[in-house]
Amino acid sequence: MKRGLYVGRFQPFHNGHKAVIDGLCEEVDELIIGIGSAQMSHDLRHPFTAGERVLMIRRALSDAKIPLYIIPLEDIKRNALWVSHVRSMVPPFDAVYTSNPLVIRLFEEAGIPVESPPMYQRESLSGTAIRQKMLDGGDWKKYIPKAAAEVIESVGGVERLCDIAKTDE
Repeated sequence: MKRGLYVGRFQPFHNGHKAVIDGLCEEVDELIIGIGSAQMSHDLRHPFTAGERVLMIRRALSDAKIPLYIIPLEDIKRNALWVSHVRSMVPPFDAVYTSNPLVIRLFEEAGIPVESPPMYQRESLSGTAIRQKMLDGGDWKKYIPKAAAEVIESVGGVERLCDIAKTDE
């Protein structure tokens, strides 16, 4: 049995994430989805809470054919200890799947196999671009699974993002 770990911030969970996870579900028997920067919310780069991201992911992947574990991972601000922190928070895993250069480096230094899954339409499917579309009043929903968009709407996510983008000047 092979269990993989896929780490991301999922701010928000979008179709690119879903495509990568769908592919990983063909490679592993179980998948751990680590929600990075779980302690962050209510700012422009991290507008959604860990709980909101769990809901987005769980609902968007309700048809997954393998067991999924969705686990929030707080940053500890000590990269040399981060892999040990992650390992203490999640079930044992055989490989890490990420394209983040720092995460690759940290797990490789710890002797854990790392694979970089192909990114899906990266130029249009990035959290930064989707959050900007939300701020601009653009069509952000086409980049996000319907179930995840419903979570964003239910928590007033776009309104939150627009509010925190304002200044007092």
